[in-house]
Amino acid sequence: QVQLVESGGGLVQAGGSLRLSCAASGLTFSRYTMAWFRQAPGKEREFVASISWSGGITHYADSVKGRFTISRDNAKNTVYLQMSSLKPEDTAVYYCAAGPGGLTVPAYNYWGQGTQVTVSS
Repeated sequence: QVQLVESGGGLVQAGGSLRLSCAASGLTFSRYTMAWFRQAPGKEREFVASISWSGGITHYADSVKGRFTISRDNAKNTVYLQMSSLKPEDTAVYYCAAGPGGLTVPAYNYWGQGTQVTVSS
């Protein structure tokens, strides 16, 4: 049974930083592209960042480029999202996903339950 468990969300002031983690189990982690998506109230789930199985290729949404960094530790079956210079518009539930890779929701087979990030102005 595949499980993706996110942690690290919370309340932070604008300009602050947070680090999200996603621990994976039940799959061969090093074979999957990992990604972060987010969903704000009343909006569709949107792509944030992805990282290839080796960590050598990353992609970012334009809205987070230069502020967020995705990384992974295959020895720990964990993917991270370092978020800096946070803005109120970054407020959302953040989801971890595993799959063959891509920039859309259907490109990923497995999802975590999400972690809330709230940025106050």
